[in-house]
Amino acid sequence: MVSRIIPVDPFNLVIFGGTGDLARRKIIPALFRRYCAGQFHSKSHIVGAARSDLTIESYRRLIEASLREHAPKRAQDEEALKEFLSRLDYVSLDAKGTAGWNDLVDRVGGTRTEPGQDDRVSVFYFSVGPDLFGPLAERLHRFGLAGADTRIVVEKPFGRDLESARALNVTLAAHFDESQIYRIDHYLGKETVQNLMAVRFGNMLFEPLWNSQYVDHIQITVAETVGVSGREEYYDAAGAMRDMIQNHLMQLLCLIAMEPPAKFDPDAVRDEKLKVIRALDPVMPHHIVRGQFEACLDPERAHPSYRGSVNQPRSTTESYIALRTHISNWRWAGTPFYLRTGKRLKARSSVINVIFKDAPHSIFGEEAGRHANLLSIRLQPNEGITLKVTIKEPGPGGMRLVDVPLDMTFAEALGPSGEDPPDAYERLMMDVIRGNQTLFMRGDEVEAAWSWTDPIIAGWTSRGDVPKPYVSGSAGPIDADLLMQRDGREWRGITP
Repeated sequence: MVSRIIPVDPFNLVIFGGTGDLARRKIIPALFRRYCAGQFHSKSHIVGAARSDLTIESYRRLIEASLREHAPKRAQDEEALKEFLSRLDYVSLDAKGTAGWNDLVDRVGGTRTEPGQDDRVSVFYFSVGPDLFGPLAERLHRFGLAGADTRIVVEKPFGRDLESARALNVTLAAHFDESQIYRIDHYLGKETVQNLMAVRFGNMLFEPLWNSQYVDHIQITVAETVGVSGREEYYDAAGAMRDMIQNHLMQLLCLIAMEPPAKFDPDAVRDEKLKVIRALDPVMPHHIVRGQFEACLDPERAHPSYRGSVNQPRSTTESYIALRTHISNWRWAGTPFYLRTGKRLKARSSVINVIFKDAPHSIFGEEAGRHANLLSIRLQPNEGITLKVTIKEPGPGGMRLVDVPLDMTFAEALGPSGEDPPDAYERLMMDVIRGNQTLFMRGDEVEAAWSWTDPIIAGWTSRGDVPKPYVSGSAGPIDADLLMQRDGREWRGITP
């Protein structure tokens, strides 16, 4: 099945931090793939902005190398690559000063506040640290680049606690309306994440069962095989709770648990997500497990321990966390939600498992065993949905039951042959240009998430808890298994 390409309006896109890793590895390759798909208007224009003193030609060479590495199939089309690079511009500027800002005004065709401005949508991507958000927002206004049709995109972290998140929201609100602010979480751009809503609200099969009467529990797992290389300073100050649970896993929890919105509208969807966060129970100390990975001595995949990686021999920052929480509302009362994420685990895998309750009575006797339906929603690396159902095992010899999967792997069922699956940034960048905020976080949503997260962090800090060590390449600390076993349950395996 070939996806329908809907062109977007002409735009100016300025990427602050245009020479950085995120811009070269994700943002610009995503734009290139959308360009190759025919989604750009001929008047669209992309400008990289950074402190580096580069010429336009040298910047284009830098981006060409990145595209050949991160979008290799598309980059084989030399004509498309040449045309795309011709749309790139570059400005060297000082985010906290005035140098280069007049040049930027010229590059985007003048100010956005004067009569006679062009009809292009203006998008400014803040691919920089949060300390530069305020100075950039202020200068966009000072130099006349912030008009009614201007949008800004801000990357996480959205603060490191409730106080800093509020301060950041106040800073942005001083210069832009909430409808102009796009807080991006790339997890929400994944095709399978968006299919959570399609599966739930587009199929009568699931929604009547989507509650505590039929669902035993829900597991959300985001496992990584990599360590913290290149992010040591940031990660040791953040940890898995701030880096993953508070944003990525929280968003998955909201989408899996929220009530049906009245319509598929940005504020209607985000209102329901906010209700989920505000209904979360506090997490008890015995329902949290924190871990740190140990060194691996295998010559083929040797790496230092977490403490060695960050060069902090006494670090108590967690590289793994598992927890149990509940949502206090009528739909989910009594149904536990288990969240876990970690570095240096046995496989790279992001999956949501909805485990349904056993049938209330088995007519097949004890020898048939226990069987429960499972809906597994795979976010990466092999996006798709699997529903496990119970059937009779083929052959003579009685009624023996087995669980078999009804599988829909998106790459096989929906993807055009030979194409790379769309990257999350492709969808999100096009949504920004369209002005659709459905898959972006609202300010009050971010603050509510920190209101739930802060007491958890404060609790283990006051207790002086130390993360449990775990073997690299494993599923995490043994204590995480015990967390489930105490409830008479077990984690689903971490598989690619």
